Amino acid sequence: MLHLLYVLAFTVLAVLAVSNMIRNMVRLGTEVRQPVQSAKSDRPVPHPEMLNDSGDVINEPLLVMRSISIKDARDQLNALYESSGGSASGSEEPPTEDV
Repeated sequence: MLHLLYVLAFTVLAVLAVSNMIRNMVRLGTEVRQPVQSAKSDRPVPHPEMLNDSGDVINEPLLVMRSISIKDARDQLNALYESSGGSASGSEEPPTEDV
């Protein structure tokens, strides 16, 4: 008896899925034949972050990056490390034990 219930339930689901697929294909076919009526203008709309408070386009660079050499970057990192309470690996002496 349960087998018949399962078969009936899956048959109903299959019929619903196929009918939904056919309905969507017909709807897609009619949408393709209709001319597109878009509200888009020919002028591209800039991103909101590229506008100032009054709505005008910003023509200045938003982020300026300068490149530095590896030696300068290493010197800056060492200065940060030393100012944070750490010490350079070569200048620290190993702890001595008093016996």
